[in-house]
Amino acid sequence: MSPQVERDLALIREAALAAGAQAQVLRAAGLTTLLKPDKSPVSNADLAVDAALKAVLTQARPDYGWLSEETTDDSDRLSRERLFVVDPIDGTRAFVKGRPWWTVCIAVVERGQPVAGVVYAPDRNELYCAAAGFGARLNDQPIHVAERDNLEGCAMLADPAMFTYPEWPDPWPPMQIAGRNSIAYRLCSVASGEFDAALALSPKSEWDLAASALIAAEAGCVVTDDHGRPLAYNQPNTTSTGLLCAGPALHQLILARLAAIAQPD
Repeated sequence: MSPQVERDLALIREAALAAGAQAQVLRAAGLTTLLKPDKSPVSNADLAVDAALKAVLTQARPDYGWLSEETTDDSDRLSRERLFVVDPIDGTRAFVKGRPWWTVCIAVVERGQPVAGVVYAPDRNELYCAAAGFGARLNDQPIHVAERDNLEGCAMLADPAMFTYPEWPDPWPPMQIAGRNSIAYRLCSVASGEFDAALALSPKSEWDLAASALIAAEAGCVVTDDHGRPLAYNQPNTTSTGLLCAGPALHQLILARLAAIAQPD
């Protein structure tokens, strides 16, 4: 990898570890939680971690732009060659309830694509890292998506109710369906081979996906929106229509089922 990407990966790795520890300390001290306009929760820890990450990262790379779930968007980022894309706590509901399925997500995006990404799950002691073209790692060990080519019995991260929609022309086969609050953790769980696929039909944001989609892709996954289109970053509109992540064969099988129903753009 280039020296710059190597330095950036080391920077965001250390920042994620510090942010995870900060979040745990703040949770132990007691949280204050509010609902945002979209009815999703935000805690004082989300905001404090976001502020700390922004201070550390933008001081280290003052020429990089900034995009975060918990920071008011600044269109100046669109003119930057590189930027940090951050979700200080992805899976706030799990974090607040003391469940382990939350993460700190940091990516460096260059010219619209992630080049370095870290997803840290502090309560699981799991640190996922990747650089474009150099594979993905979990706690410094290489990871790879499971090589699965059939849906029946696969381990799927998704909303179970989705598979009962009357719009499906054919019923889905029996699957092992589970949920995780953190979207990023879902992708990393597919990247590591713990699960076979992750599917969502609701909009997802760049900060959910920038780091985790890079990790998944570097582990051999195909990661697209729910129409099979590649994901793009540092866009004026920071949301995609949905998400599909799986190994190549399984991705095609799932995408064929999605194409059979009318999916809104």
